[in-house]
Amino acid sequence: MIERILAPNPGLYTGPGTNTYLLASESEVLVLDPGPIIEVHAAAIVAAIGERTAVGVVVTHTHPDHAPLANSLAGTLNVPVYGYGPGPDFVPDCTLSDGAEVSFGDSEILAVHTPGHTPDHLCFRWGDTLFTGDHIMGGSTVIIEDATAYLESLYLVQDLGVGRIEPGHGDAMDDAGLAISGYIEHRLERERQIVAAVGSGAGTIGDVVDVVYAEIPRDLRRAAVHQVGVQLTKLSRDGAVVFASGMAEEDTEVHLS
Repeated sequence: MIERILAPNPGLYTGPGTNTYLLASESEVLVLDPGPIIEVHAAAIVAAIGERTAVGVVVTHTHPDHAPLANSLAGTLNVPVYGYGPGPDFVPDCTLSDGAEVSFGDSEILAVHTPGHTPDHLCFRWGDTLFTGDHIMGGSTVIIEDATAYLESLYLVQDLGVGRIEPGHGDAMDDAGLAISGYIEHRLERERQIVAAVGSGAGTIGDVVDVVYAEIPRDLRRAAVHQVGVQLTKLSRDGAVVFASGMAEEDTEVHLS
């Protein structure tokens, strides 16, 4: 059984809030992505567990909207914390690598290392369902740190052949294959758009943003500059453009190879 508890942290980058999940098998429960430290949310998680036995707290990655509540909640429940590795306000008791399993009841979830959004990002497979954290989100694309790794991770989860996605933000997706292929096509289309913009005379990151992200709200421009810089880093590795990797500033120059 899967239960979702929405954290009260809506925002520009979190949508309606962080999805915390309770995964139940027999009388045992895993908590997945407890979210930020918000007392009413912690209380809601404990109340939802009820008389069942919690056996662990698991996080997809260490961003502040997913992991900080993990250690204090685990202390309250007297259970271990699982994650890829330590991060801000997060220290796992048990580290998970690709292919690791976490057992509860007569079941287990499988960790799938999916770097790209962050280097430490994990998705978790439970039967035909994939919990995707910020790798794939409902109603939004994803801010990424490494475009090459992210695209490879999308192909990786596509090959899993799961049927349903439960994301870290937004609604569940009943057709996982369609959602994943849409994410892949979106990334490839962004590459084509950026190369086309540079080829048409966009000589800086700011110029590329003006063309490719022309319709975004002003509040998201900094994120768009970051995204273009990350994408240009991949395109530079691929030999499509000349770009000073890591220099994601408005006036950073770029041109075709």
